[in-house]
Amino acid sequence: MTPPYPLEGVVSWNMNTTCNYRCSYCTQRFVDDRKQWARDLPRFVEAFVGLPGDWEVKLSGGEPFRHPGFLDAVRGLIDGGVRVSVVTNMSASDEQLSAYADAVNPRPGVFSASLHLEYADPEVFFSKLERFSMRYRGRSCATLVATRENMDRVGELRSRFPALKVQPEKQDRQVIDYSPAERAQIQSWGGHNGTGQIDPDFSGLSCWAGARYFIVDHRGNAFRCYPARRLRQESLGNLLDGTLALGLRATPCAYTYCNCTVPQQRGMVERRT
Repeated sequence: MTPPYPLEGVVSWNMNTTCNYRCSYCTQRFVDDRKQWARDLPRFVEAFVGLPGDWEVKLSGGEPFRHPGFLDAVRGLIDGGVRVSVVTNMSASDEQLSAYADAVNPRPGVFSASLHLEYADPEVFFSKLERFSMRYRGRSCATLVATRENMDRVGELRSRFPALKVQPEKQDRQVIDYSPAERAQIQSWGGHNGTGQIDPDFSGLSCWAGARYFIVDHRGNAFRCYPARRLRQESLGNLLDGTLALGLRATPCAYTYCNCTVPQQRGMVERRT
């Protein structure tokens, strides 16, 4: 059955490739140049604000706080009536994080903090997240990639921080070949971002991606979803040059592996019965 029409659409905006981390499991390592960012922020903001209906813009990168115009873009989106969410490695200063909270508190989305054990101390990370959450009016969460090397630490960290969500490791853009025991362990932790699955297959099922959810990169290129962007297919045009063409209805998913958390968590994709 086709999921109901999402009253609020969501855009994942990968606004830069710049990042201060170089994690061994990062999917962005496939990007040729890690020093790119969206240049004409006023045009991006104007285009997002002009989308038909109500929208949430989910900012990511790279590390979005590394974009030199990050807070200006955030304030512009909020002033335009757009809900703002962010995915961050939490390396920004308390001052930057407080400025973000103050900017988005009129219409906050989800603040998703990614813990990267190759670079961040968990105690420092969660202490900073707690300070931020006391100031932030929206919902915050923390995520961690379950690599084979840190599986034991994931269990220990989740015992201390039960709200910590787990993500599977990907290599060559696919979930790694976990053993049955490792897959069972990740499932016991809630699967990918608490969706209950590790590498879900929605092929043939109705999904609102391409209509009420889509991806935009730092150049304005738009794709139906993350698998579409990964394979460079199902382009929706460009947000900035007037060629963006969103669908009008839910359409079948074409991918046997979906790593789009938003449609799964927002009820935008049909489930197998």
